[in-house]
Amino acid sequence: MDVLAIRKDTSQPQQSSLKRGDLFDIVLVQMKGGSARRPSIEERQRLSEVADYYRAKKVVLFERRKGKARRCKLSTLGQDLEWKETTDIEVFG
Repeated sequence: MDVLAIRKDTSQPQQSSLKRGDLFDIVLVQMKGGSARRPSIEERQRLSEVADYYRAKKVVLFERRKGKARRCKLSTLGQDLEWKETTDIEVFG
């Protein structure tokens, strides 16, 4: 994991003693650039276990490619340990 993103969870907590905004969403972000290879199945399994341990909302792969058309791509790790392309809005709201 390269980055840990934390943001306020603005939903109403189930615990009556807590208020909106008291809790956080955690997102684990694996960053890759240039010609770096995507995480192997073993690395994806490990990322999934880390996410479970910390109760992270998502595991995200951020890829940035160089070249004529610089491009950034976000993918989330599914329960099947496969990457599914997504958007920043879907990840961070």
